[in-house]
Amino acid sequence: MPTEREALFAAVDALLAGEPALPPPGERSRLRKAAGVPQSKLAAVLQTTVQTVKNWESGRSEPREPKREAYRRLLEGWAARFPDGDGEVAGSAGPVATPAPQPSAGPATAAAVVAAAPPAPTVANPVGSAPSAPPRPVAKKPAANPAPVSLPVSAPAAVDPAFAHGPLGVLDGDGSLYCAGGLVLRCPATTVPALVEWTLAEAQLGAPRLHRFGKDSDPLVVLTAGGAERLGLPARLEDRRSMRLPDGHKVVQQITRAKWQLTRRGFGPWAKVYRPAQGQQRQCVQLAVLPWDALDARSWGSAAQLPPAELARVLSVYAARVLTPRGSTAVAGLELMTALRPPTRAVRDDTTGAWVSGPVPGSLTAPVDAAYPEVPDEHPAAAALFARTHERTPAEVLDEEAFDWIRDPELLTDAECAKRYAVGVDVNTAFLAAANRLPVGLSAPAHVTAPRFDKQVPGSWLVDLSEIELDPRLPSPFTPHGRPPTGPAWYATPTVAYAQELVDTYRLPARIEPIEAFVRTGAGPYLDPWYKHLADAYKATMADLGVTAELSPQQFLAVMDGHKDGDPGLAAVLSAIKSTVKGGIGKLRERPQGAAYRPGERWPALERPTWRPDIRAAVISAARINMHRKLVKTALATQTGPAPAGRLEFGPDALLPVAVLSDCVVYPSAGPSPLDVLPYDTAGKPAPGAFRLGVSPGMVKHEGTRELFWAVELLEQQHNPARHIKGDRDEDDGE
Repeated sequence: MPTEREALFAAVDALLAGEPALPPPGERSRLRKAAGVPQSKLAAVLQTTVQTVKNWESGRSEPREPKREAYRRLLEGWAARFPDGDGEVAGSAGPVATPAPQPSAGPATAAAVVAAAPPAPTVANPVGSAPSAPPRPVAKKPAANPAPVSLPVSAPAAVDPAFAHGPLGVLDGDGSLYCAGGLVLRCPATTVPALVEWTLAEAQLGAPRLHRFGKDSDPLVVLTAGGAERLGLPARLEDRRSMRLPDGHKVVQQITRAKWQLTRRGFGPWAKVYRPAQGQQRQCVQLAVLPWDALDARSWGSAAQLPPAELARVLSVYAARVLTPRGSTAVAGLELMTALRPPTRAVRDDTTGAWVSGPVPGSLTAPVDAAYPEVPDEHPAAAALFARTHERTPAEVLDEEAFDWIRDPELLTDAECAKRYAVGVDVNTAFLAAANRLPVGLSAPAHVTAPRFDKQVPGSWLVDLSEIELDPRLPSPFTPHGRPPTGPAWYATPTVAYAQELVDTYRLPARIEPIEAFVRTGAGPYLDPWYKHLADAYKATMADLGVTAELSPQQFLAVMDGHKDGDPGLAAVLSAIKSTVKGGIGKLRERPQGAAYRPGERWPALERPTWRPDIRAAVISAARINMHRKLVKTALATQTGPAPAGRLEFGPDALLPVAVLSDCVVYPSAGPSPLDVLPYDTAGKPAPGAFRLGVSPGMVKHEGTRELFWAVELLEQQHNPARHIKGDRDEDDGE
């Protein structure tokens, strides 16, 4: 029998279902087109399919809760912006009605849609000199019609008036500040202190917090070469080692005289100018200096060379989907972890009744020292045990790194050598996929001897896995180089858990008996919000580039071929998102920097809660294990018989790799396409557990195809074909 509450809710739901709460189907289509949003983007935002959106707009079906309410609010927001007969459909020659971002009418589950800046808007009457009193910012209408960019599902329901002009602005030499949505403000400041004060008082820049216990993002002002010159900054930093202005530089002195402060890293490519917070009132502006290489080309591509308006669009999309940039993408990746899981919150002291700082459950709340196998050689814990010249053995250091393995050319079969091509496939955001639902320890490590292994307990385990014998044509999953271990070694929990899985599944003659371990209590999926946030950002950006989950494998390959060519700005966002993932994981074990450092000393990164080399090791271990598991499943799906009991060996017809590098694997193939090599059935379905083409994290894309003799020649020279099958590629080790 339903409860009274359930009966009431059912009656209300029935009443709502009977009311025409949504606009007519034709109006739904008109509003979407007026906003310039393709059906694929709307489907991605509402987490449904393109066909479902088509059915809603044709009247063949109606949305159900909770999508119905989200869709209704989004339509109401569009209706307010694009009343019948008013405004122009994006892509037409008409003007844009409102260049500034408007408050979204949708809830957190329905993304706001913000117009992106045109490539080069015309700025009328640029300011040549600053007036005596700073005026209110003047909004200028862009000259061209902007292309819409859908924001992520996690976008806020409404724009905070304090952040009405978006998260950031790009300042050019004429005083024009280019913001999100094509908005251009007139900035009168000609010095850094004046710019900071004007930004806080007039610009209305910033972004709301991502967690209720977190902090709002400080406004960011990006300085072009002209903008830097306008503020008296040099075109190039002379100190190439510390990458900061000297303390005696006039700009630093101006900041000091105005009673503003700089952080310990001084005034470099990314500078933070602030005054100590007064209660809840923060006074801080971040500056990024483009001519000082603030946007690393390895992460952002050629974004720094874009016109100011286009750069504002690119950075605003990244800020909306990931986080307002506040340093390198590695810094952003680490800061995002803290923004999504703040360490502390205000709690009331039961004794005094006063509000005090307390920990947030599930967060990393305080710095903890790692165990000696988990730390790099420079760490005090390692320096106290080993001489500087000592090279630690696997039994002395945790060496969880990504694969860099090649097969012995002597192990190539005649059938493999008869194939013409070498085809590389690459796992999408492999480290991000590995972070999904990964339990990590939240406490300091506890040392135990002769422990019983438990895959639910995060930690580092000293165990001998050399008895586990696998097919030599596959890399060993227990070492980065892919050669079998020769004795006891330290492993993260995911590696030992996979060893137990292999023993149990294939009845291998081995026992998992750890010698000792450093384990952590309070295990939890700390990285889950980080995973979801970045996965949504990645998929939304891929959808903007035309790559969606609805594509068939053939369509996916066709669209991926040149998907970055249509919008170089969004391609830069995609590159930055990938770098945010890898760099954020690498930052968990940030090593000391600077020529003044001496081994054995502590360095600043050790004092933050997120210096956690054990978490980094667990993520990379999980990524390597995920890769090996798919290698095994692919081989099993392509051989004619099952693996023999007591051994994990494959027949001559099994599909086995010739090289693996981190997230890329190279296979011999009769044809040039991944569809010629990966196991799909006649209905187009992939083999369970094997590699699968697609856009989601953990699925694969085509990395490149070369002649097989080219790959064999590299193998004979002890080079990894996976590194070069697409072209020259840097080693992808998560750092």
